[in-house]
Amino acid sequence: QVQLVESGGGLVQAGGSLRLSCAASGRTSSSAAMGWFRQAPGKEREFVAGISWGVLSTAYADSVKGRFTIARDNAKNTVFLQMNSLKIGDTAVYYCAADQGAGLRIRADQYGYWGQGTQVTVSS
Repeated sequence: QVQLVESGGGLVQAGGSLRLSCAASGRTSSSAAMGWFRQAPGKEREFVAGISWGVLSTAYADSVKGRFTIARDNAKNTVFLQMNSLKIGDTAVYYCAADQGAGLRIRADQYGYWGQGTQVTVSS
């Protein structure tokens, strides 16, 4: 089992920045592929960013490329999502996800473990 706890969400004005963190604990949490997803009211959960273990390959949704950066600190079993130039359309609950195995994953059904989510609200 892998437990994930997100933090860092909040209210920010458009154009601002936030940094989300996801602390992982449990069995083999340091060797897991990690990702961030988000879900806005009335919409399906969507992929935001993912990072592999080891090689540290990354992938981003087109809507966040150039604005968001995913990174991980394996020594601390933590993954981060730096979000810059935030837009109102980025408002959502952001979820951290993990899966055993090193390879990059970009679909929700590829992840076996999920955090409880953290709210990000971008105002005008």
